[in-house]
Amino acid sequence: MGHPDVRGTKAAADAAAGLRQLNERSREIFRRIVETYLETGEPVGSRNLSRALPMTLSPASVRNVMSDLEGLGLIYAPHTSAGRLPTQTGLRLFVDGLLEIGDVSEAERSEIEARMVTRGRHRGVEDYLAEAGEMLSGLSRCAGVVLAEKQSKTLRHVEFVNLGQGQALAVLVGEDGDVENRIVTLPQGLSPSSLSEATNYMNARIAGMTLEEARRCVETEIEERRAQLDALTAQVVTDGLATWSGEAHDRQSLIVCGHAHLLEDIKAMEDLERVRLLFEDLDAKKGLIQLLGLAERAEGVRIFIGSENKLFSLSGSALIVSPFQDTEQKIVGVLGVIGPTRLNYARIIPMVDYTARLLGRLVP
Repeated sequence: MGHPDVRGTKAAADAAAGLRQLNERSREIFRRIVETYLETGEPVGSRNLSRALPMTLSPASVRNVMSDLEGLGLIYAPHTSAGRLPTQTGLRLFVDGLLEIGDVSEAERSEIEARMVTRGRHRGVEDYLAEAGEMLSGLSRCAGVVLAEKQSKTLRHVEFVNLGQGQALAVLVGEDGDVENRIVTLPQGLSPSSLSEATNYMNARIAGMTLEEARRCVETEIEERRAQLDALTAQVVTDGLATWSGEAHDRQSLIVCGHAHLLEDIKAMEDLERVRLLFEDLDAKKGLIQLLGLAERAEGVRIFIGSENKLFSLSGSALIVSPFQDTEQKIVGVLGVIGPTRLNYARIIPMVDYTARLLGRLVP
């Protein structure tokens, strides 16, 4: 597998100008600060840096370079230490410009394929998606996320049942025997026979269609006035189809696995508060679905670091995601991981990319 195509943000392009200002010595010091943070989560000081560098530099010289890097907004000094940590901008710059992305190890590749191919065999698409999320969560020690369009249900039968007080129960039965119920509000003045008329009208037309196909067919026919329905009955039909179809986020399946991994590396109360807010966002789902939708419209692996995106409270967290395609090369979803900004990006980026490509070969 080649290296994944990683797409960043405008912030990365802006910060790249700062990277071009750095000489080899400054780049090496910056790299060491970021790599130490990713490995340990701890700030690194000038004395330890001077000992670790491949070139000979005094602690005083290192401090001068660190001061320059701080002036560029790439590192900062936490109040508890004389050492330095990367800023969000610095971390983005490192990921986009200095990170050496590895490849999926043979052991990891075997585990991914074994879980996705062997365990997913003879199961539905939802099972493949759930397996992908759980597998990524386990390998990365982060939360795994998968977003995909719900599978189109082929319809067998529909029925409207009067509940009284201006409401009816719209019952949809799929070819697989699955049943969905929705409550619809009835228009005023509807005759008692209209629900039966609406039911008969629908069943004469929609058997064997998907919900979206049925909606297009019925709406077009009613609009062209070929249907022998009065206006109120036609409204029941279209309202019922609209209620079943739901909003865009209702037509998407969001799977989040491994919340507990986000609690493994908490060292302070502010970390606990950050994770609590992240859990609230994950439970609310809407912001995450919007953010994943942005990744779905792009090519390659996308990385969101910290508060770069206002749709989702990622402050202190990172999201690494990639869209995946079906066998017809149509993008049908997105998958990835959510974790702290202190992630092993070099390992997780190709892992997400490889899983997305594999899932694309398995999803019909």
